[in-house]
Amino acid sequence: MTETQAAPLTADALRAAILERHDGLSKRLQQIARYVLDEPNELALDTLAVIAERIGVQPSAIVRFAQSFGFDGATQMQRLFRDGLLSGNAALGYGERVRNLSETVGRRSKDGGAGLLSEFIEGNALALQNLAQTVSDQEMAAAVKLVERADTVVIVGFRRAFPVASYLAYSLQQTGKRTLFVDNVGGMAAQQVRTITPRDLLIAVSYQPYAGETVQAVETAVERGAKVLSISDSVVSPIARQAELVLQVRESEILAFRSLSASMCLAQALVIGFAFESTAKEKRSPRRRGPA
Repeated sequence: MTETQAAPLTADALRAAILERHDGLSKRLQQIARYVLDEPNELALDTLAVIAERIGVQPSAIVRFAQSFGFDGATQMQRLFRDGLLSGNAALGYGERVRNLSETVGRRSKDGGAGLLSEFIEGNALALQNLAQTVSDQEMAAAVKLVERADTVVIVGFRRAFPVASYLAYSLQQTGKRTLFVDNVGGMAAQQVRTITPRDLLIAVSYQPYAGETVQAVETAVERGAKVLSISDSVVSPIARQAELVLQVRESEILAFRSLSASMCLAQALVIGFAFESTAKEKRSPRRRGPA
């Protein structure tokens, strides 16, 4: 930290500073940076000891992190999030609510799992509600524009993300959009991605632990000058940092099972948004008149 460095005045300014400096931070400070970006409500509400335990670092490391961005200490950084990011009607952040639900489900599962369906429904409902907090209308509009302007949309997603990627590919093809689904048949994923051009868009879907094939696809697309739209669980995930746009999705996790409800909802909204925009564009375009 330099003496002339001033602390960010808003949460958005701190977020931008973290994203700009993320790759230059130590591994431990990157852990803290991810928590600050992904868990702003928990950061604002919890004590330093609780935050440190959840991140897996010492409280002093969080203090050093705050000081590296110009704050006197962690409390000043937390206050910034209390003032700038907390929803007025949210007594608990999303992460805390999911943890409470998981503890309840864990206790009930010991009694034979009765009522588990309703608990999983509640967990997915929480994730869907949180989606409105992590993805704005402006970001959705920007994502639709990226799809609209691309000559070809190349879609990649493996392991847990495969259902989301395959749904996107199928649905976009139904709208008439030229689409290439990287399915890795015959181990040809790398070769499939190498067909991408600067006029195309790569939609990459991946969640922690991130699939190496998807990370490599993003790197290849960037090298070839294509734009990248990432759907991921963090704005500093390996597929997010080089992306033109990141749509952040945080799924519920009940009894170590992570859902895809919010991701599928987001994928559906993206496709339908593109379909509506395409239809509206056709209506705005003047029709060619035949000979008089």
